[in-house]
Amino acid sequence: MTKIITTFIIVVVCYCAYHLFRYWESVKDQEEKQRQQAATSAAQGDSLPGLPPQLDGSLRAAQQRGPAALREWLITYGSLVQDPRKAWLELDFCVAIARDDPSEARRVFKSVKDRTPPSSPVWPRMKQLEQSYE
Repeated sequence: MTKIITTFIIVVVCYCAYHLFRYWESVKDQEEKQRQQAATSAAQGDSLPGLPPQLDGSLRAAQQRGPAALREWLITYGSLVQDPRKAWLELDFCVAIARDDPSEARRVFKSVKDRTPPSSPVWPRMKQLEQSYE
């Protein structure tokens, strides 16, 4: 009789341990998904603060016309745009001109890197592009 009770207790403990492990895995997966969603939302340049709403239309038009138009837009309206959005736009500009004017791309990247703190939402993207522009 004691062997049956011991076996039953071992089975119950294993069953509970298995369900506890599954629960822990689901919580861990849920936290990972939340972190990925937070990183994805932070990695979207359109959602970053710093761009006055009245400049949004002209920015989209400049982005559609290409790197030269984006350069002119940054020269004209760059002083009105705040970081982190300005840094994101300048990194977009770096990527756009990297093939045609690599020295200009490196110069702009260096200026973004010099003023971007590690706590900025632009920091992960800057670190990702760092090898290409240094």
